[in-house]
Amino acid sequence: MLRTNTRLPLVEPSQEGRPRTFKYFLGMLDSSGQESVIENLIVKLAGLPSIGRKTAQRLAYHLLSQESRSVLELAQALTEAKARVHGCPCCGNFTELDLCRICASDRRQKHLICVVEKPADILAFERSGTFTGVYHVLGGSISPLDGIGPDQLNFSGLWARTLGDRSGQARMGDEQALDNRVELILALNTNAEGEATATYIAQKLRGTPVKISRIARGIPMGSELEYIDELTVQRALEGRVQII
Repeated sequence: MLRTNTRLPLVEPSQEGRPRTFKYFLGMLDSSGQESVIENLIVKLAGLPSIGRKTAQRLAYHLLSQESRSVLELAQALTEAKARVHGCPCCGNFTELDLCRICASDRRQKHLICVVEKPADILAFERSGTFTGVYHVLGGSISPLDGIGPDQLNFSGLWARTLGDRSGQARMGDEQALDNRVELILALNTNAEGEATATYIAQKLRGTPVKISRIARGIPMGSELEYIDELTVQRALEGRVQII
């Protein structure tokens, strides 16, 4: 038997003489004082990114109101995806195959590598349909406060892809190799961790033939200048493009 451990409303008179009610909700408990399965479901859903407790409650009650078949199909899809999907051994993107479709494509420019923090970042570039290179997923960004250093990220694979035979040919002065030398496009988040990661990559590859660039940072399309923060305006001015 379930009971809701909710305190009775506390009524206090306000300064205007009207009653003022305060409500407290502590969650759902079973008869033994332990968390119920519903509460446990809400807590698990609330642990997902961008999901607060209210949203988790709506999702939990929505799932419970569905037919068992629909819920089981969802659970099976999650289990199957977790079992079959793995990181691409070349770039780190999610795939079910030996290589992801991007790395396996002959139409991609293998010397043009876009470095991102997580696989979901790749979708933004693929939706644009304008990037013809390949990607490299670091698996996060350097964050000493969170105990994440270079050893916890996929830098070894990045060095292997950038300092291979093509770079060796470029050091020998081969003109064709210089034209096709590896270029890294750093598409990292514009926070302290992203800046630290970009600086680390630049320092490690300084003095090599590898070309390094960053995606432009500035004012989004459709935005009004009066609502743009100072740092974004500064970045936009630094990345200005000459038109005449």
